[in-house]
Amino acid sequence: MHSDHYAPPTTLLGLLQRGRGQGALLAAEDPASAADLVHGCIRWDWRWDSQVDDRHLYLARLIRDLELPLGPVVEMATARDEDTRGRATGVLELLVLAGSADARAALPDFVPEEDEPPARRRVRRPDPYPERDSAGLLALLRDPAAPEGAKASALVALSLRSPEPALLPLVPELGAADGTRPLPLLGRAVDRLAEQAVPAAREWAASEQAWLAGIGFGVLAAHGDEGDIPVLVAELERCWVERSWCGPDDLARGLARFGPKAADAVSLLRRFWLCTPHSYERADYLEALVAMGAAGTAEAFAESLWDCEAGARLLGVAHAPDRPEVWARLACLRDDPMEEPQVREAAGARLVGRCEP
Repeated sequence: MHSDHYAPPTTLLGLLQRGRGQGALLAAEDPASAADLVHGCIRWDWRWDSQVDDRHLYLARLIRDLELPLGPVVEMATARDEDTRGRATGVLELLVLAGSADARAALPDFVPEEDEPPARRRVRRPDPYPERDSAGLLALLRDPAAPEGAKASALVALSLRSPEPALLPLVPELGAADGTRPLPLLGRAVDRLAEQAVPAAREWAASEQAWLAGIGFGVLAAHGDEGDIPVLVAELERCWVERSWCGPDDLARGLARFGPKAADAVSLLRRFWLCTPHSYERADYLEALVAMGAAGTAEAFAESLWDCEAGARLLGVAHAPDRPEVWARLACLRDDPMEEPQVREAAGARLVGRCEP
């Protein structure tokens, strides 16, 4: 059964569960011993957030590069469990792109998409209250009898308009009825106020209401000044102690704005980079460490060339040190038909003019 309890990040299983580049490198040293672990990471979904954390390419590369048996993956592609079947099929589809005849035989009806997938289009929300001015929307938000749905629609409308400072005093009262979260789009409407929201955000950050404190820290991370560094570091430490894996990337980006002045966060950021199961956030931790001048980032960039996340691989492509193994890996990324187009292009650009091994 799948569990949210991950193996330690110092173990091969823990590294593979997290999609770390170091896991791929260690697995390559003894493929036979790694086979069951890799197959297990396909059978059970260890992603912290399945909507954004990538694993298919990482696992497909391990199957291909380590020449692991494909039979267990083919078997999983016919499993009763829909999620297991989807993960196995995703790996097989990538292997078809890489030219695997066995994967093609397992998916005879699979038709690869075009090499360059269409970009996701941002759909602009329509204003739900085009007939009301901002004053009318604020009046609706102040009305204790107004239903949550109407207030949420008012916040959608405000998030589409010019910043409205009069919203700030209302924020602490705009939580959902269950007290666990803000009304939808409240954070976006507040963020549009930028520096104007900072004084209020300092008060919100001290609130015992977690959702209100979260909005406060978000504003301080994005728009606060150097005086807010200790508060942001303390919140990052709280996230570490409580193992709150979703959201510390916002704190990391905010602290990165201050460069070496936020160096007190380096130890925490390094721990998050090493340990987080939420692989989508890993690139933000690495970028923050670089901005603060932390030691050891060259090795982290080199490892990132094998990371499960395209954002991390792009950082590795741009910043990994000049070494023979780095150039060899860049050539692999450039030529791999399974790789994301932007990573292939970046790797090719860095290799231009170099004598490849």
